[in-house]
Amino acid sequence: MNKTTIPTLKLTENALRVLEKRYLIKDDEGDVAEVPEDLFRRVAENIAKAEGLYDSNANLAEMEESFYQIMSALRFLPNSPTLMNAGRDLQQLSACFVLPVPDSMEGIFETLKQAAIIHKTGGGTGFSFSRIRPKHDRVKTTGGVASGPISFMKVFNHATEAVKQGGTRRGANMGILRVDHPDILDFISCKADTSEITNFNISVAMTEAFMEAHQSGEDYDLISPRTGQVVGQLSATQVMDKIAAQAWQTGEPGLFFIDEANRTNPTPHVSEIEATNPCGEQPLLPYESCNLGSIVLDRHLKEEDGKYQIDWTLLEETIRIAVRFLDNVIDMNRYPISEIEKITKANRKIGLGVMGFARMLFKLELPYNSDEGIKTAKELMAFIKRTGDEASARLAEERGVYPNWPGSLHEAKNQKLRNSYVTTIAPTGTISMIADTSGGCEPEFSLVWYKNVMDGEHLPYVLDYFIEIAKREGFYSEDLLDRVIENKGSVQGLTQVPEHWQKVFVTSHDIQVEWHVIMQAAFQEYSDSAVSKTINLPHSATVKDVKEAYLMAYTLGCKGITVYRDGSRDHQVLNVGTDLKGQSKRPGPESSLELTPELRVKVKTRHGSSYVHVAFGIGEKGMAEFLKILKREGRFYQLFLSPSPHIKNRESLDLICRLISDDLVEGKPIEKNMEQMLKSNAQFGDMSTDVYALIKSLAAVMSLLKNNTTMDIPCPECGFTPVRMQEGCLSCTRCSWSRC
Repeated sequence: MNKTTIPTLKLTENALRVLEKRYLIKDDEGDVAEVPEDLFRRVAENIAKAEGLYDSNANLAEMEESFYQIMSALRFLPNSPTLMNAGRDLQQLSACFVLPVPDSMEGIFETLKQAAIIHKTGGGTGFSFSRIRPKHDRVKTTGGVASGPISFMKVFNHATEAVKQGGTRRGANMGILRVDHPDILDFISCKADTSEITNFNISVAMTEAFMEAHQSGEDYDLISPRTGQVVGQLSATQVMDKIAAQAWQTGEPGLFFIDEANRTNPTPHVSEIEATNPCGEQPLLPYESCNLGSIVLDRHLKEEDGKYQIDWTLLEETIRIAVRFLDNVIDMNRYPISEIEKITKANRKIGLGVMGFARMLFKLELPYNSDEGIKTAKELMAFIKRTGDEASARLAEERGVYPNWPGSLHEAKNQKLRNSYVTTIAPTGTISMIADTSGGCEPEFSLVWYKNVMDGEHLPYVLDYFIEIAKREGFYSEDLLDRVIENKGSVQGLTQVPEHWQKVFVTSHDIQVEWHVIMQAAFQEYSDSAVSKTINLPHSATVKDVKEAYLMAYTLGCKGITVYRDGSRDHQVLNVGTDLKGQSKRPGPESSLELTPELRVKVKTRHGSSYVHVAFGIGEKGMAEFLKILKREGRFYQLFLSPSPHIKNRESLDLICRLISDDLVEGKPIEKNMEQMLKSNAQFGDMSTDVYALIKSLAAVMSLLKNNTTMDIPCPECGFTPVRMQEGCLSCTRCSWSRC
């Protein structure tokens, strides 16, 4: 590989930072040893080799060039494991896996081992825990009683925490339990404490029988997975209320409409679908994996007479090349487990999706929350689905149908395809940062972000196209950016922005809930698998609003839904502690957020995770009153550290915290203390990284509490930028950190 290639790609500074951190090859000293062109060439060359498996005379160089062009032009990007691992020793290229969890101790821990292997290679795993007998059920071999599925979820969670993915991707899981499992009530609330089971997203598998019982106000049956017998009943209305109330409070659980997923399962004769990947867009069979890739929609536009239009010809070319690319990935993949290789090659599922939809609508001057926006979504996905199926059919002519085609839904329709799934709408996370575009089918979260620079300063970063339009249309002013920032990143209600452009430049929280759901359904209509999207609700939304979104998604044929109420997870990174009497305090569904007198902030250092505890000494005062005092007086009360056992010089760190605490008690400003320590950071020697991480977290807490009464969640990696729930996962839009 030529390591002296001169970069010519048009990549943003943020894209380059993400590539250097996560994707580019590093040498033994940890220095970057390839440039972005090398990465795309490495991937293209490797994936093109699959052509030789089917045609000994195939022109590998020509196919390599086609693959290279769509990636380097940022028209299409594959999922992260392919970018990271293709052409390297690991060669594990899939992002999504589902593993079965049987009802036996041996089987459970065999699955746990397999999950650890997958996480080590950069994949995410989904599990249904519905086969595990409920707690207190009998265990014949020992004469004891079962501990239930949630106890094993916690075991899986701890194992995930222990497995690091080479510093590139963090282990992520999806945990699913059927709504008719006897332990369903415990499952619904198992993440009420958001410091628990942190490596899992959770969803309830909703059956049609349950939904019908809910709509008619009846009870429904609970079924023992061990015996298959009815063991009890619950009120469907009360269970739905509990799900909605918990999701209102924390964003979880999501819903997985399992019968709808199985209705479109292309290979029901092979197995039923019981779970999805971590973000929910890939319902998969047990042991199945899927590799994904996304088309960058806003790079498939052409300008005519000053107006943008979709370049259907270019889009068709990209789709056809991308389908071939993804099918080749299946053959070039090195599977971590033999069972996964067997069923993946038998069904040959691929997931061709999109990103940049919101940016495309901006340029087409179409509001996201409009009939025209929905119509555009349907036209696009119908075209991608139709063209993708045609490309898969051509591959079937060249290479044969997928092996499980006989007996499939496709055979019933006499549709000969190479791939049992072709389309999906996946989260695009870091690859949308590389492409400098909006994620998946989501609206833009904001027109302004914050960009971190040296010495902890964070500067506003605005969407370039918005500024271009403002200048072109004559509503730009020197204070426009400040006005947008004051308006929480939105232009709604700003009189200097014409009404037309207010409608076009709509952001996530400007959009009513029903438009979010309708848009998800529009993409679902032409997606073989499912759609990863977050239904954003305003902070003022009620539990009733959540339930209405659920019913709307079910009625419109979505395969799942994830809701997130603005500000509902404020206590996740700033974890709720205990009050002065030792009693845990958590907000109820109809109460305002009340934090206790201690905030616990997780600090990641090279020596492991520590916790900074900030105590306020506010007694019985509410947090709202305390925030007023803090904004007026600008001081904390006390601070101490629970260091990682692996950190050296723990006593010195403790001393630093005590000195800071003394200043806090005396009312001295903490900012000067931190400023001096940051300046002399290098003098701490081996403690340098740990001290810096500590001080950085303190600065984040100060900024958070003094400037944000809504308590935005700071990114645990870069410290300052608030994280956002989009595409079904908490993530940071500036530094590439993701909880999934």
